[in-house]
Amino acid sequence: MHSSDIQVYDFIVVGAGSAGAAVAHRLSENPRNRVLLLEAGRASHPWSRIPAGAAKLISNPAANWLYTSEPDANTNGRRIPVPRGRLLGGSSAINGNAFVRGQRQDFDTWAQLGNRGWSYQDVLPFFKRMESYEGGDETHRGRSGPLRVTNPPPTDPLFKALIKAAAEVGIPYNSDYNGEHQEGIAMSQATIANGRRMSTAHCYIDPIRKRRNLRIETNASTDALLLEGKRCMGVRYRVGDSAREARATREVVVSAGAVNSPQLLELSGIGQADRLRGLGIEVRHALPGVGENLRDHYAPRTRWAIDAKGVTYNDRGRGLGLVRQAIQWALRGDGMLGMVSAPVRAFVRSREGLEAPDLLLGWVPMLTEMRPKGPVISVESGLTCYAHPMRPESTGTIHITSADPRRAPEIRFNFLSAAIDAELTVRAIRIAREIMYAPALASMQVRELGPGPERTTDEEILDWVRQVGETTYHPVGTCKMGSDAMAVVDERLRVRCIQGLRVADASIMPTLTSGNTNAPAIMIGEKAAAMVLEDAAAA
Repeated sequence: MHSSDIQVYDFIVVGAGSAGAAVAHRLSENPRNRVLLLEAGRASHPWSRIPAGAAKLISNPAANWLYTSEPDANTNGRRIPVPRGRLLGGSSAINGNAFVRGQRQDFDTWAQLGNRGWSYQDVLPFFKRMESYEGGDETHRGRSGPLRVTNPPPTDPLFKALIKAAAEVGIPYNSDYNGEHQEGIAMSQATIANGRRMSTAHCYIDPIRKRRNLRIETNASTDALLLEGKRCMGVRYRVGDSAREARATREVVVSAGAVNSPQLLELSGIGQADRLRGLGIEVRHALPGVGENLRDHYAPRTRWAIDAKGVTYNDRGRGLGLVRQAIQWALRGDGMLGMVSAPVRAFVRSREGLEAPDLLLGWVPMLTEMRPKGPVISVESGLTCYAHPMRPESTGTIHITSADPRRAPEIRFNFLSAAIDAELTVRAIRIAREIMYAPALASMQVRELGPGPERTTDEEILDWVRQVGETTYHPVGTCKMGSDAMAVVDERLRVRCIQGLRVADASIMPTLTSGNTNAPAIMIGEKAAAMVLEDAAAA
């Protein structure tokens, strides 16, 4: 490639997902910074702006990488779907729209592990900076950030009944689980406004498209980082059949996500030396933690029939009911098409004496069946409740199996390999049962379909979990932040012993946050950009 064909920028951001969009937005605020943003997916998809469109994107290769995990004993030999967004906005463009920061304890734990600058008090300004939210206490909530966050009121009779049932078994209502305390049952706060999805593509990228110092390339697959000695100088990428190079005079920030960030490092010769040599890849820097420490929420969906008529969206969202829902969404932006995928959620403690909640329950007001093109609404009326521990100890891996960048990496979760995860999963399911059998729901004529009332022992319940459990699509940790031998980045997200290279996305999380991971991923992008700019100013 001739030097005249090589583009030169100050900063290159690989991946325009939840974190990468925030990084590019902040780095390009200064018109003197030349920024290249590369996204392997397409610019958009028609279903993305509709919140319920997530159901149309969960199995759609036009918007989704459609990864799957390797089978293992605790998935009963099944391959588990690992959907990842393949659009500007990444998974924020296809997810269920739930907005959950996590709890103070999550980030304080990161700091206690040696990651200075990552305590709750350290990250709170970035959570506030990124959001625009009208409720809650201004001590904890942001008012003027790019990301619109809303909190729908519990007006639906089913949602009211669930909140009342939870109170009957000792779980209080919490008006703001992203505020001072997370514990309790609540309506799900959402990245939805006026019935439209608030992805990072819409909130962070769309407003800055005309910045002259920012170049955005979609359908641009990054094949390798360009290394000279122990410094990252740029990237090699493809747009269709066209091979291109771009150089960064300051830094490359990899924000490709928990699956693709370790993949890119390994393709570039950064990772476990023996693994790379075995694939014919020159080892540029041995870093054993790349691709390790994978965590996700392994979440069985308990299923409940509702015999009372007109209560769930199985009754209200099929046939002519779906037409009415579409009209309601078009006129008012609410109803089934405009709601977060799990409108009610509860953060609960598995036992007395715990400092903070350790279990999450989330309710979807319908039963669905999975089909090749995605979920469809069941004929039978009911609801789904997923129940799982929030901070699992089981860890897995994501590694390349080929030097070909187009070959999907191998994903091994090792779910339930830590005994505590199995114990807490059973406890979460038992708490879901307590709520569903509470007096407030009696008039709805609830019947348990799964696990089923016949499964009473821990082992019977776990056997069912192995048969049906899926993730809640929250992979993290594969480029772990820390100072130990398995850390990939330091507390400033710099790849260890490589100059000019950072990773900024959910892959840097040392442990899972307590809940959905989209909000923390955006916060990581905000904080990463601030650190990049600080270091550039000090250079």
